Amino acid sequence: MPVCAARSGDGVHKGFIYDDSIIDCMARESMQYDVVIVGAGPAGLAAAIRLKQLSGEIPVCVLEKGSEVGAHILSGAVMDPRALAELVPDWKGKGAPLHTPVSADRFLFLTESSSFATPGFLLPACFRNHGNYVVSLGNVCRWLAKQAEELGVEIFPGFAAADLLYDERGAVRGVATGDLGVDRKGAKTDAYQPGMELHAKYTFLAEGCRGHLGRQLEARYALRAGADPQVFGIGLKELWEVKPGNHRPGLVVHTAGWPLDSSTYGGSFLYHAENSQVAIGFVVGLGYANPYLSPYEEFQRYKTHPAIRGTLEGGKRIAYGARAITAGGLQSLPKLTFPGGCLIGDDAGFLNASRIKGSHCAIKSGMLAAEAAAAALKSGRAADELSEYPQAFRASWLHEELNRARNFKPWMSKGLYFGSLMFGIDQVLLRGRAPWTLHHGHADHETLRKKTDVRPIEYPKPDGVLTFDRLTNVAFSNTNHNEEQPCHLTLKDASVPVRVNLELYDAPEQRYCPAGVYEIVRDADGSNPRLQINAQNCVHCKTCDIKDPAQNIVWIAPEGGGGPNYPNM
Repeated sequence: MPVCAARSGDGVHKGFIYDDSIIDCMARESMQYDVVIVGAGPAGLAAAIRLKQLSGEIPVCVLEKGSEVGAHILSGAVMDPRALAELVPDWKGKGAPLHTPVSADRFLFLTESSSFATPGFLLPACFRNHGNYVVSLGNVCRWLAKQAEELGVEIFPGFAAADLLYDERGAVRGVATGDLGVDRKGAKTDAYQPGMELHAKYTFLAEGCRGHLGRQLEARYALRAGADPQVFGIGLKELWEVKPGNHRPGLVVHTAGWPLDSSTYGGSFLYHAENSQVAIGFVVGLGYANPYLSPYEEFQRYKTHPAIRGTLEGGKRIAYGARAITAGGLQSLPKLTFPGGCLIGDDAGFLNASRIKGSHCAIKSGMLAAEAAAAALKSGRAADELSEYPQAFRASWLHEELNRARNFKPWMSKGLYFGSLMFGIDQVLLRGRAPWTLHHGHADHETLRKKTDVRPIEYPKPDGVLTFDRLTNVAFSNTNHNEEQPCHLTLKDASVPVRVNLELYDAPEQRYCPAGVYEIVRDADGSNPRLQINAQNCVHCKTCDIKDPAQNIVWIAPEGGGGPNYPNM
């Protein structure tokens, strides 16, 4: 059995054994809606708002596993307001938190000690942000939730959708929330409460990247048949309060190059927001090959570059978080519909990686799905496939935008310099209309090389001022889980972490996790290696579910309300 540990309040790890005990379910209560939406991110909230705009009589509810709307939302973020303006034309008058227009763009190529700015005339349109805004996407979602509730949408934060419900024909008929009051061994406690069933004519999954219910539906209905493998990145972010002299509201800086080698996809962002705050982050493509690479340590090292550290010196880090990003683009989109519902937002993969933006894509996808569902409900339909949704997507500006960007990630996977040259030709000379479409050949979990074939990477120790160790930073994500609940990071085979991952790759889960969840522990004499899972630290980024080379780790929903509580992220 794997050892699963939670961090107690005094920082001591308390080990326990997690088994697969099956709980006898008490009869669940149920509620009926026309549309149930899983996830209160930009896609889910946009869908809820649009449904109510089209007909105030449609009963709609939104489930959110975070303790509040926005608690689990993390993004850069520079926001293109195009979709928001379609959804809420008077968003400025209604006080949407888009307060900082982009004032300048910079794109730097970094070497270890120098930086080279890309001349403006060579900068592809995807890196130009005139008319966009530096935002906290969490705050945007909180505002969207207010707009939805004013229209009559019911939003239930702190409730995780744990299971899918099916009718006798095999169509999705809603979801069930997770049981509460279950101990770490799977037994009911005195505080046990069964989950609630939410029945719907249509169920929208808007869980974000690598949604655990969306993943199940992709397998059940073969939604990925004919699509390229999905590819992902991990984005790590800190929010800093900087000295006023170092702050330039609206300045947007992106970089490529150091500290990553030229064969590893990745880059950074540095966004000057309001109130002397700067969002700084680093993205690493999860198709990297060296099992000793640590995205978190690369992020910390990046902050020491002479072109970056000057902005942060004298300031203080006030928040930290991480999340995976669905980056495959148009070629990797699954079939969007299934009997009884659809995938929207990052649950499907609506992100424009070349623009480093996804919120406008998510909002538009939610609106398109809502319009299809509203028309179906008006005609008396239920629990069938909303074929009008993918049809509308193919006719939309969103499809046109993603089609122009379709070759970005495949080109960049061929190396920084060659990829940048070819994508520049694709975008500047051909304007995204190349007569070819490149494809993704491998899933990210297939790309790791064996430990004997690579050189370990030595990372500098954190200084506690500019750079920080993982557990110190996790404290700034306000992450918390009920220590008594079952471990939500499950293993298909408890022997694999040592027999395969440790033996072949030196346990890469210790390095790709941005929150110190996974540790190889041994007895005092160095014997008996085993995987310890510190589930209390988990920031719900889903990287482990994606990058594990054996696909042995399966992320499932913990109790609602657990996980990070991101402020202003």
